[in-house]
Amino acid sequence: MVIDDLSKLQEVGRPVISPDGAFVAYTVTSVDTDDDKSVTHLWMVSWDGKQDVQLTYGTESAGEPRWSPDGKYLAFTSSRPGKAKGDQVWVFDRRGGEARQLTDVKEDLLDYRWSPDAKQLLLTLQAKDEPDDDDKDKDGKPKPPKPIVIDRFHFKQDVEGYLTDKHAHLFLYDIASGKQSKLTAGPDGADKFDEEAAEWSPDGTTIAFVSNHDLPDPDRTQNTDVFVVEAKAGASPRRLTTFTGTDAGPLAWSKDSKLVAYREGVDAKYTMYDVVRLAIAPAAGGEPTILAPKLDRNVSAPEFSEDGKALLTTVEDDRVEYVAAVPLDGSEVKSLAPHEGVANRMAQAGGHVATLWSKDTLPVEIYAVEDGKLRALTHHNQALVEQLNLSVAEDISAREKDGTDVHGLLTLPPTYQPGTRVPMLLWIHGGPGAQDAHEFDYERQLFAAHGYAVLHVNYRGSNGRGHEWADTIAGDWGNKEVKDLLATVDAAIATGRIDPDKLLVGGWSYGGILTDYSIATTTRFKAASSGAGMGNLFGLYGVDEYVLQYEYELQPPWKNTDLYLKLSYPFLHADRIKTPTLFMGGDKDFNVPLVGGEQMYESLKSVGTPAEIIVYPGQFHGFTRPSFIRDRFTSWFGWYDKYLKQPAAATSPTH
Repeated sequence: MVIDDLSKLQEVGRPVISPDGAFVAYTVTSVDTDDDKSVTHLWMVSWDGKQDVQLTYGTESAGEPRWSPDGKYLAFTSSRPGKAKGDQVWVFDRRGGEARQLTDVKEDLLDYRWSPDAKQLLLTLQAKDEPDDDDKDKDGKPKPPKPIVIDRFHFKQDVEGYLTDKHAHLFLYDIASGKQSKLTAGPDGADKFDEEAAEWSPDGTTIAFVSNHDLPDPDRTQNTDVFVVEAKAGASPRRLTTFTGTDAGPLAWSKDSKLVAYREGVDAKYTMYDVVRLAIAPAAGGEPTILAPKLDRNVSAPEFSEDGKALLTTVEDDRVEYVAAVPLDGSEVKSLAPHEGVANRMAQAGGHVATLWSKDTLPVEIYAVEDGKLRALTHHNQALVEQLNLSVAEDISAREKDGTDVHGLLTLPPTYQPGTRVPMLLWIHGGPGAQDAHEFDYERQLFAAHGYAVLHVNYRGSNGRGHEWADTIAGDWGNKEVKDLLATVDAAIATGRIDPDKLLVGGWSYGGILTDYSIATTTRFKAASSGAGMGNLFGLYGVDEYVLQYEYELQPPWKNTDLYLKLSYPFLHADRIKTPTLFMGGDKDFNVPLVGGEQMYESLKSVGTPAEIIVYPGQFHGFTRPSFIRDRFTSWFGWYDKYLKQPAAATSPTH
């Protein structure tokens, strides 16, 4: 696999099964190299896999497909030109014809759902800070931007930018008349609430949603709950759950409209390391029930099984994720599909279950889940994969000095010759609430194809091994994780296939942060790359989007200065860092702002350690411009090869 193959990969996503189970609608995202952007279109495949057709075309993306209750229509969202600007709901007649615009809302459209009788849409809308029709003056000239006035505790968010007093609320939209009305009438302070994850009950009488109603300021807690409200404008919501912590969507209703399924956290305080469990609550009120409380693994969106006796979901386990049925009666959780890959989204309707699934050498496609097996329904990347020599990741374990058993993945170059030793890149995942698993990872494949063995480590703090494993790093960043990383490096070297004098390290987000911690701990790496990272907590408080994590986990700097000093050791001891390091970041990143990398870059320049920084204009925490994604790889290869003192990459950086 080479960098040019990135533009050939197609990202398959968001499967939804028609009510009769005959078709699966889904999205496919491809790279438009001419316009330097990614474009998403709708596709539809028959359940037998014999018919697979593209439904939308053009340069504007389409997303969020949803079938009408009778299965005759397929709705989607798009900002394609129409009678109103911005994202709107459009609809196809499944029998054929052009899509037509269904809504003309003036607010930002965040989500939508069909009513059971298909006469209304439930919309999640947020007022715009500057209306579209107010962006030009009477002479047609662009108006200057307005000052952003903020009076919120949590005042910034990546992609969304600065957060004003505009909140997300639920509206009923009458399809025939085009009139919309606000669903909920809340108590004093309700203008501060955000409403999300809304779902109609099958009988059409009630709507369930998730919101944080903590007063006087919901911004200061992470206490979301599930609410129900009568499906008519101006109704008063009623709280279903009372757990002090995360009660979250996506939500699901039982067919008889009596139960609401949701996900509840374990930890009311440190939600960064939380494990979410399946739960059900009686819609009429009463004590909720936690399903499979001993499972101790993260689960995804729930769906009621066809017979209503179980919730279907995916379960994140050690280096895998699988489709499972969680019985409502408390009996044993049942796996519905093989465990050797990753199933990361599931859908069910019409007696059928489908999932997105991938493994080391197969990109994500849609699979039918039948009789404990997986059957491929789509094949968008098959032709590309058949041309490529891809590497399979092997499991690796290490025993830390304190007895901790650490798990990871080691991927050798596809051309690896037994008996040789190759350079190794320790590539650290972000999160930390994530894990490296047996799924297709184009970063892993490109690094391996370039000649590096790639080591992934699910250090303490990662997902996949329960709440205690994740929670153990709370308030103690850069300590146990670095020990786990370095112990696994030693385990990889012990296999005899890794050159101990040609070690590299890098990562993005928390992976970039752990890169900074690692190079401040050891000088064994020949080169490093820290993307969207930081080494100075003082410099990020109030600058990134994690103010609640600071407040709950670390306390503000003036209350716990010693801890901030301890956790800022990469910056405060930059003179220990001898590893040449390449820093990267997007200038619009509010998740881990660019200043985190800038401070570390400047500190290394000050002490004389080789360092460069690459700033990507207009990019958030996750990059979207294909040419910049490509440039990151050419830059990584060029930087690492330079300090390994081996021939440079075939493709040089474009900046």
